[in-house]
Amino acid sequence: MIVAGRVTVNGKLATLGIRARDGIDIISLDGIPISSKNTSVYIMLNKPRGYVTTMSDEYGRKTVSELVNDVNCRVYPIGRLDIASQGLLLMTNDGTFANRVAHPSHNQTKTYEAHVRVSNGLTSLFGVSKSVNEDINVAIAKMNESMSIDGHTIQAASVMLLKRTDTVFVLEIVIYEGRNRQIRKMCDICGLDVRMLKRVAVGPVKLGSLRTGKWRHLTNDEREALNESVNGIL
Repeated sequence: MIVAGRVTVNGKLATLGIRARDGIDIISLDGIPISSKNTSVYIMLNKPRGYVTTMSDEYGRKTVSELVNDVNCRVYPIGRLDIASQGLLLMTNDGTFANRVAHPSHNQTKTYEAHVRVSNGLTSLFGVSKSVNEDINVAIAKMNESMSIDGHTIQAASVMLLKRTDTVFVLEIVIYEGRNRQIRKMCDICGLDVRMLKRVAVGPVKLGSLRTGKWRHLTNDEREALNESVNGIL
């Protein structure tokens, strides 16, 4: 298989006698990564809308497990994205790593791109304004403050306006917690209707140009960056 050019190590054609480090180097056969039972796997998936972040669903809905069935081992999501949201979802079979990245005490940042519209109820929430531009500025200011969601006081987010297209505003929203539907609830409180919500980064790891519904292995640099971001080492 090696002589036939079917084996690669870290994306490069293997040669006879090559050495590879278990759990570090990525060995692939015919373009498909292989792993031993003891090999830890770390991937990112660009989750599409309409998929639930579970490995099985009692209601028969589409799950993210269907999108990673060619990973060659069973991996699990680190955190969640609701069914209507899309974007970066980290997955692994390493429970220790998953807990480190997802644990609330580490305040791991999560960055989203949100396409929103100003709802009719915003003026009644925050007073009369002269234009939709004033409305969005008021809403952004409120989202940059700490607020109460479901009886819990969340940390202040970091929100900025990226661009505007017609009546849709594109926001970058960075949060430090991952409470259930947190951004959608923040937007609702601040009089914004969410049209699209996409997670584009978890800590230092960015989604980049990965196509919707596709996955790839994390690089060693990305894994190390995640470890450093939670002040720990695997």
